[in-house]
Amino acid sequence: MDSLTGFSGSTACPARSAEVIMKFTIRQLQIFLAVARHQNISRAANSLHMSQSAASEALLNLEHTYDVTLFDRASNRLSLSAIGHTLRKEAESLLAHCKSFEEMLRDHTDVGHIKVGASFTIGNHLATRYLAGYLARYPEADVQLDIANTPDVVSRVRNYEVDIGMIEGEVQHRELELIPWREDELVVFCAADHPLAQKQVLGTRDIREAMWILREPDSGARQTFERAMAGLLPDINVYLELKHNEAIKNAVESGLGIGCLSRIVLEKNFANGDLVPLRVPRRDMRRTFYFALPRKRFPRETVEAWMRTCRATDA
Repeated sequence: MDSLTGFSGSTACPARSAEVIMKFTIRQLQIFLAVARHQNISRAANSLHMSQSAASEALLNLEHTYDVTLFDRASNRLSLSAIGHTLRKEAESLLAHCKSFEEMLRDHTDVGHIKVGASFTIGNHLATRYLAGYLARYPEADVQLDIANTPDVVSRVRNYEVDIGMIEGEVQHRELELIPWREDELVVFCAADHPLAQKQVLGTRDIREAMWILREPDSGARQTFERAMAGLLPDINVYLELKHNEAIKNAVESGLGIGCLSRIVLEKNFANGDLVPLRVPRRDMRRTFYFALPRKRFPRETVEAWMRTCRATDA
């Protein structure tokens, strides 16, 4: 978006017909946000491929123009001031809108470019299914899929680093809009040669005595597991915590313990017989997948088209 280095505009006020001229540039917003991320002028300038002196001058001009201190300066570290924190989200939202506007100006249409952030289960096992349908509508689109755990996806949505997030857990945040998408269910499982494989149904004693191999605490899968196991959590032996589903499956298959993951992740393993599902009566393992969007978002047809494609593919 380097071509959008300046912004000026005017609006007619119905009462006074006064012209309003913006005194900041888009480049200044880029520099402000880069410094906010890196907390250092030099690193921010490098990320924007400009000199440190030019970045520093542009930031100081922005502050002087509006008589505001955006950063508290201490040695080589810059931290956002109170007003800087307030303005950061507005600047991120405005910059995202400008990027979308530039794309439409350049191509005369919304060509379908989209950045999708997806949590591990969704990104590795679902999101790629939707590409064919989406690219059929936007054959020239550049679709970027960014896979991370749920908290990281939420952070990237809030910071406008992706256009839409696809997450496994219900997150409460005033800057976030969650749109229910599809239902899912976690399943407890073990290796085919594990002693519990013949039992198939776990009682309370089995749950307490088992060696559990689970996702990391902040993951959507872990949140659902802990909610389902309410009342037993202090007694559960968490032997390993791993960030990736495949690592958990491999550890369980090797006989290190039992696990709990989405049925979507385990379908092929159950069909092949190398892993075995275990029933846990009266423990509700159901959950909902969500689309996550910034609450102050600029409406984009590509985002709506991506959600329609996901829903149609699942139907």
